[in-house]
Amino acid sequence: MTPFALLRIAFKALLRNRTRTFLSVLGIVIGVAAVITMVAIGEGSKQSIKEQIGSLGANVVMIFPNHRSVGGVRTEGATSVRLVESNIHALRRNSEYLVALTPIVSSRAQAVAVGGNWPSTITGVWPDYLQIRGYEIEDGVMFEGEANMSKVCVIGKTVADNLFPGMDPIGQTIRFRNIPFKVIGTLKSKGAAGFGQDQDDVILAPFSAVQRRVLATTNIQSIYAAAVDEHRVFLAVEEANVIMSEEHKLPLDNDSFRIQTQQEILDMVSSTANLLTVVLTAIAGISLLVGGIGIMNIMYVSVTERTREIGLRMAIGARGFDILMQFLFEAVLISLTGGFIGIVFGACSSYAVKLFANWPISITVTSIIISFSVCFATGVFFGWYPARKAARLDPIDALRYE
Repeated sequence: MTPFALLRIAFKALLRNRTRTFLSVLGIVIGVAAVITMVAIGEGSKQSIKEQIGSLGANVVMIFPNHRSVGGVRTEGATSVRLVESNIHALRRNSEYLVALTPIVSSRAQAVAVGGNWPSTITGVWPDYLQIRGYEIEDGVMFEGEANMSKVCVIGKTVADNLFPGMDPIGQTIRFRNIPFKVIGTLKSKGAAGFGQDQDDVILAPFSAVQRRVLATTNIQSIYAAAVDEHRVFLAVEEANVIMSEEHKLPLDNDSFRIQTQQEILDMVSSTANLLTVVLTAIAGISLLVGGIGIMNIMYVSVTERTREIGLRMAIGARGFDILMQFLFEAVLISLTGGFIGIVFGACSSYAVKLFANWPISITVTSIIISFSVCFATGVFFGWYPARKAARLDPIDALRYE
């Protein structure tokens, strides 16, 4: 019997019990739609996180003292080093893969201005910070000089909107811990970054001014640098490790400071997002499993109801293989029909999630191909045993069946 003939017979048999066929197809539709939607949400979240973390600077290299936590209190260990400005000059002088460097100190408090007040963070930096983090001046100018003690600042859009609503912030004064800083520039908006961080909620001021006037310290909290490009970040990390170790006369395998990149953070977050996607897909896959069991149940009922038909077909020359393929075609047809409709419903539900919940989604061709393949495998797997049972019926017993 040709595949076309088997398909025609299977189609007619399914149409004889439309309600039962519809319910069988519905189980597969729900399963496939759930899988497509869960994968789209997982992939969309992962892509969104990658883009947000990437907006912080894909080639950023960060150096921190290796603080330890004792009894919940952050302390410096016996081998922890203090970062000093000479470290930055050594990195600049000896590094081949670092093109921009800046020390970092920051403090969080209430910023007060004529237009109101806003809880924010003032960060002391050198001018290279803009290049490292990818910020651009929108209006005004950036402060100059690495030894600048001027009480001036450059602010992000969020700070400008909350402290100077409906006003031009250039030339205005912000008081931070009762220390006045004159606004000389505003930054172009960058939006949210990874973990919900608002990159526009920022106040940048000269490093020396924040270090001495706001924090009254000589410490450097961290050093930020930019690698030549994102492909040579790890070379820059190795190079920085050598230079810093030589500066502090430490072995290369010391744990007195740590060097971190955005790629490491991205890998960690991506790993978590992948695990979440797998868990969501597995939960949704249970629906597909239930749909497959439904197909098996319906096929068992169909074999029982059509026992006399099977006997009659065998009596006029149908082989066991023909009967097997007939019922297997029916199971696969149910599964593939449900799979096709489920993919359409899954795509629609994914876009509904994006529209109403404002969640990022990403429907990939791979997920569609895998879902359709799983549907075919489900039809074969759950339809095989009932079809095999039908093929093994004795023609005489089948014809006598009431």
